[in-house]
Amino acid sequence: MAEILYKDESYKIRGATFDVYKKFRNRHKEIIYQRSLAQSLENQGLAITREHQIPIFYLDKKVGTYTPDIVVENKIFIEVKAKPFLHRDDVLQFWYYLKSSDFKVGYLINFGAPNGVQIIRRVYDSARKV
Repeated sequence: MAEILYKDESYKIRGATFDVYKKFRNRHKEIIYQRSLAQSLENQGLAITREHQIPIFYLDKKVGTYTPDIVVENKIFIEVKAKPFLHRDDVLQFWYYLKSSDFKVGYLINFGAPNGVQIIRRVYDSARKV
């Protein structure tokens, strides 16, 4: 069986996400969830940054930057949403940010879903040029 990439951080991200969701459910704006999740992650002992600039490359040339909501341990980025449902474009944009960056793991977390928090974890490694 394959080992989970960044297992400890991934479990802590999920735990922090559920802690925030238990407190607020789906009643607030994105910024409230971003700030609360950042605080919860720090409380879990994780180093986080906000407004972290991630360069985006095309054919090994920098073509822009992406600023995710939270970067954890300089290994994982998190994009936070508060929408009743995620549009296909939200998921695709998240996937292309991951695919175009040097990060291998990303989370798209939607606190606004009516049936509970949505957590999408993506790993991008096998298709990346080494």
